[in-house]
Amino acid sequence: MTKTYNIAMIGGGFMGKAHAAAYAAMPMFFWPAPGIPHRKVLVDLNAASAEEGRQRFGFEEASTDWRAIVARPDIDIVDIVTPNDSHAEIAIAAAKAGKHIICEKPLARTVEEAKAMLDAVQAANVIHMVAFNYRRTPAVALARKYIEEGRIGRILNFRGTYLQDWSADPNGPLSWRFSKNIAGSGAVGDIGTHVVDMARYLVGEVASVNAMTQTYIKTRPLQAGGVDKLGASDKSGNGPRGVVDVDDEVLTMMRFENGAIGSLEATRNAYGRNNYLTFEIHGDKGSILFNYERRDELQVMFADDPSDARGFRTVYTGPAHPYGDGLWPIPGLGIGYTETKIVECHDFFKAVATGVQPSPNFVDGYITECIAEAILKSAETGNWTEVRK
Repeated sequence: MTKTYNIAMIGGGFMGKAHAAAYAAMPMFFWPAPGIPHRKVLVDLNAASAEEGRQRFGFEEASTDWRAIVARPDIDIVDIVTPNDSHAEIAIAAAKAGKHIICEKPLARTVEEAKAMLDAVQAANVIHMVAFNYRRTPAVALARKYIEEGRIGRILNFRGTYLQDWSADPNGPLSWRFSKNIAGSGAVGDIGTHVVDMARYLVGEVASVNAMTQTYIKTRPLQAGGVDKLGASDKSGNGPRGVVDVDDEVLTMMRFENGAIGSLEATRNAYGRNNYLTFEIHGDKGSILFNYERRDELQVMFADDPSDARGFRTVYTGPAHPYGDGLWPIPGLGIGYTETKIVECHDFFKAVATGVQPSPNFVDGYITECIAEAILKSAETGNWTEVRK
């Protein structure tokens, strides 16, 4: 009989919605499921928001005391979907209590926090995952399959972008994502780390970087109420404003340990770009191109194609491709953000059931934070900067 695991989810915002939907749907998509998620307790900042989240997301209980919940013997898994400044404290406490942990990205605000979290989960010998869900898009996993099969040969270069426009308006509210004390960094940590994860997943480890960062909007309107709002909502040009002390945009060159070179650009100030997460990878035998806004498609070109068929072709992902047996029976029916979270949930529960660490885990989260640190340091100095080992 498949084991049921009790989940305590810390945080009830929009990422909590994504995780809760995955818990509900995962056994429907992947059956027999490696484990049955039971939405046991939702924890939020106050009793009203916790109870609303409990009802909305289908949890059995509501609480405002994450410390008491993490210590409970009936909790098997702790899911951290809070702002970045509380990741380390919650994860370390959960590890000491022997809980398996999934934590939203970025893992931490700093390398030191990430290392403390990694040390805690390794000492406790619990399963741990950091939620870089975009790599679980079937087209992205297919790109990795082609690369591992040698279909594009030796990788020469990687070009990655993550462009959004939700904070392009200067009258968008001062979300916690614009505060270094809470977020750690701006575009670098919030969306740039997704590109870093893609680069590591598909190409290999980053050795050094040479970066620039910019902060275009220096102040934003203070938010009213306790609910965090992204910059695309509730714009206001009146009232008090607070200081933005993180980056709005990052552009960096990268050198990989395997000799490949690359670039990364991430911004939340690109009008007209909604969730433009892309990569283009060139090898000495072909190329691969992906755009998350067309997530069912992978563009490929193989150098051994006949001369009258040269050029990019479109592969529409479906049953023959990664995760195809658990998703939809016809190619191109449509994969959404929720499906990537469902796949992530499946892989996490499979790791919990088998005792084999998933990927990406806290090791990957730590390495990603080391790369982010190098990017920010390079932007300050203007020099090539080695990634901390």
